[in-house]
Amino acid sequence: MSEYIKSYDAKIDSKKRITLREASFEYYHVEEYENGRIILEPRVLTPPFRVSENTLRMMDSSVENMKQGKVSGSLDLSEFKE
Repeated sequence: MSEYIKSYDAKIDSKKRITLREASFEYYHVEEYENGRIILEPRVLTPPFRVSENTLRMMDSSVENMKQGKVSGSLDLSEFKE
């Protein structure tokens, strides 16, 4: 079991919030149990519409292949029309 690095008492304010002193992270995942125990796990959130570096590399590669004429034949999608 790991040892804690801080220990302090906190009071719930009038809006039912607790302030974390010198919090190391901006976001936390919260689990609250019936017995009153609360567990906070740090989270690092990813911007919602960010395209990953891997996806960008794949897109660049696809565009390069298209410019070089390395493309497949056209697809017949007529069977999917309503």
